[in-house]
Amino acid sequence: MINVPYYIAKRYLSTRKKKNAIHWITRVSVIGIAVTTAALIILLSAFNGIETMVKKLYSDFDPDITIRSSSSKTLFENQIDTFMFQSNPKIKSFHPALEEVVVLKHEKKWVNANLVGVPNQFLKNAKVASHMVDGFPVLQENGEPLALIGASLLDKLEGYIPSTGYETILLYAPKRDMKMKLGKNPFNTQNIKLSGRINYNREVNIESIVVPLQLAKELYGFENEVSAWYIKLKDAEEMSSLQQELQEKLGPDFRVRTSYQKNELIYQTSKTERRIVILILLFIFIIAAFTLVAALTMLYIEKKDNMKTLESIGADDRFMFRLFFYEGILIAGKGIFFGFALGYIVCGIQLWFKLLQMPNSNGEPFPITLAWSDGLLILSLVGSLAFLASYLPAKFLVRKK
Repeated sequence: MINVPYYIAKRYLSTRKKKNAIHWITRVSVIGIAVTTAALIILLSAFNGIETMVKKLYSDFDPDITIRSSSSKTLFENQIDTFMFQSNPKIKSFHPALEEVVVLKHEKKWVNANLVGVPNQFLKNAKVASHMVDGFPVLQENGEPLALIGASLLDKLEGYIPSTGYETILLYAPKRDMKMKLGKNPFNTQNIKLSGRINYNREVNIESIVVPLQLAKELYGFENEVSAWYIKLKDAEEMSSLQQELQEKLGPDFRVRTSYQKNELIYQTSKTERRIVILILLFIFIIAAFTLVAALTMLYIEKKDNMKTLESIGADDRFMFRLFFYEGILIAGKGIFFGFALGYIVCGIQLWFKLLQMPNSNGEPFPITLAWSDGLLILSLVGSLAFLASYLPAKFLVRKK
């Protein structure tokens, strides 16, 4: 069955035939709504890409869950019964780690760094192979310990990874319970070869050097002591629930934290920026919707004679309201449709051709991640505003008549 008010709105209230002021205001309204809708799609997709990139940079190196002592810097490996890790179906792997401050020396350069002692299993969990700049992702060769160093940290030492052979640096680790005396060396020292440079986030790149766990224990005189237990999950979505579960089992003597809690400020900042951008663009959409109100108002004034003709053949106020309401929906719908098309086309071009590159990233393209949930969110928001921008003026004009 033909919807009569919709048909009349499309057929007789259209301003295509006359290039008048209403025609141009309508075009401006469609363009404004389209551009704002496209901007919402592009910016939300960009924020998704940035969030994905941040997760990759931070979550890859940081374990899903870290367990530390709540009262001391280190803990004994046998303080925690690892059977609770082995028997938990949510846990993929686990291993101890030793984190300490160390001094690095290369020729005449001295730099403080964070030493991270880990077993070989860490290389797979942290996806080190996909974050290599130079060299190879190994911590041991022919029984000899090797190290992986942050890209910026090696630059500070003015070192480099040669195509053949290894760069060598000197590690200085403070001795435990050592009293300062003249002639006594307060450091344990170790020459170590660098197998490669790694590139994660700014913190890791500037401060971290990764070595085998056994070497780290020997440097600091530890036997069974470690700084933390690193846990990798099968599904990262289970992070919060498992964190609460382990905290209840381990009690107050241990502190259980997720990678999100460790980098909470970064993730919260990203979410806050995302919300602010949405609010700003919605405000711009409301301003663009005012041109829709103006178009409906001028259309009402111009079509008074047509309205009298319709009234003479029995059209009531409800019928008139539906005429102008459908006209507003047509204008807004056209803008939303073109906005979605434009937004996804721009995102597709960036995904396929990578025209826009991130600054100071050696040619890395700006990240874009499309999500259906964002499309539904944008459609619901702009659709609701378009409905109000069509409904309220139409209701007011008919009542005023």
